[in-house]
Amino acid sequence: MTEGPFLQVVRGDPTPEEIAALVTVLTARARAAAKPGPSQRRSAWADPSRRLRRPLPHSPGSWRDSALPS
Repeated sequence: MTEGPFLQVVRGDPTPEEIAALVTVLTARARAAAKPGPSQRRSAWADPSRRLRRPLPHSPGSWRDSALPS
């Protein structure tokens, strides 16, 4: 099975620099599409929600609980 050329110039006369620029752009797009996206699971250490504090309960005397670790 023989394969044809990957790129074929249909019109014009591109310079080698223009063809190299086109190949660079196509390669960068292909690599970006191959990278795993945000669907990949994030470790608990890297999760920014760890830095958030849970809401404090509203009740009489809750000011005492605000300084105590839970």
